[in-house]
Amino acid sequence: MPFTHWLARLRGSTLPAYQLIPELIAEDLQQGRLAPRERLPPLRELATRLQLNYTTVVRGFAQARERGLIASRPGLGSYVRGSFIGLPLRAGTGAEMTMNLPPELEDHPALRALQEAASASIAAAPLHDLMRYQDFGGTARDRALAVQWLRQWVTQASAERVLVAPGIHAVLLALVSLLVKKGQSLCVEPLVYPGLKAIAAHLNVQLHPLEMDGEGLLPPAFEAACRTAPVGALYLCPNLHNPTTATLSLRRRERLADIALRYSVPIIEDDAYGMLPAATPPPLAELAPELTYYVSGFSKWLGAGLRTAQVLAPTLATAQRLAGALRATTVMASPFVNAVVADWLEQGHAAEVLTAVRAECAWRSALIRERLGGLGVLTQPNGFHAWLPLAPAADGHCVAGELAASLQSLGVAAVAASAFCTDRQPAEALRLCLGGALTR
Repeated sequence: MPFTHWLARLRGSTLPAYQLIPELIAEDLQQGRLAPRERLPPLRELATRLQLNYTTVVRGFAQARERGLIASRPGLGSYVRGSFIGLPLRAGTGAEMTMNLPPELEDHPALRALQEAASASIAAAPLHDLMRYQDFGGTARDRALAVQWLRQWVTQASAERVLVAPGIHAVLLALVSLLVKKGQSLCVEPLVYPGLKAIAAHLNVQLHPLEMDGEGLLPPAFEAACRTAPVGALYLCPNLHNPTTATLSLRRRERLADIALRYSVPIIEDDAYGMLPAATPPPLAELAPELTYYVSGFSKWLGAGLRTAQVLAPTLATAQRLAGALRATTVMASPFVNAVVADWLEQGHAAEVLTAVRAECAWRSALIRERLGGLGVLTQPNGFHAWLPLAPAADGHCVAGELAASLQSLGVAAVAASAFCTDRQPAEALRLCLGGALTR
């Protein structure tokens, strides 16, 4: 139990101690300092060690229980409930403060056309057709239009290898469960999409963090892992990396693809942000097509509530196996959503909105570079999140979590690096989201 660490944080924090205690438990869960079902000390003992009033510790543990971080049983005391943070149930949109959301265009012609087309799609579709079970992966029309869309980035995409799924997260859950066997690990960047950490914890999959620099994943680190550990798959976000904004160069992609081919390691290429830049290097799906699962979707440029994604599997056989895994975990994508998206793609509305979102992202990225460039902020010209390194505190304690909480209270979607960390060595940095409901 990291009492020394807690004591330093409590002394340096402006938050009331009872509010900080749940945050300290959450951070230790994320960083591996606390394990599932680990017993916590008696409250009076903890109060003494932390130099706090007993009532303060009781209030802090009560808040931790409300967030699902710990539980208590008579005769057993308090213990840790899980290895990752669950989202509290909310009636509104409080979770948006920790999510990466694209800008919401206000009163834009492309968005108005999108809404009109959606209404027309639902009105014209036979209702019972949309309310029946469907074969997994979308209709032949859904897949054909998905292929036309994906070929902007993966020129060799084909309908027999494409599945339309209910969101990228669902695809990642199915892929990790399918590709990473017992005793194997999933190679990842040291900072990853927090949802992947939750998936790995849920499936009891060990993450193997690899080194990265300002350009992204380091190929020698991947090869070293392949030589020394049982690797089930490599997961990476090559374009507009979440959270650091890095984009892998062509040379690095070629080296990673070569290593994967030599060691026969499947690749999960999460290209959630790849449609935002005007141009990107070729995807790994073209450099190692026989091993790469290319995943794309609409949540990072159109809206997170639109739970639809496309995944391009390496072969027909792997697409069929993935369809089975997805059906087991999600049953199917919503026929209502699929019908609307298919019309948007066919009528060109999706492309018009993407163009408008790129322009809005460019304006916002330019603004944050102007305001925070002197602090070393990292952005991409067409991205909607920024990575802000922080100077260490004078007394050495971590400030990112406290600063993120303060910014969230002001309506700024800031998330501390610890939420993305997989190597238990979180940087002092923040991811700042420039989208969501924020207006210019």
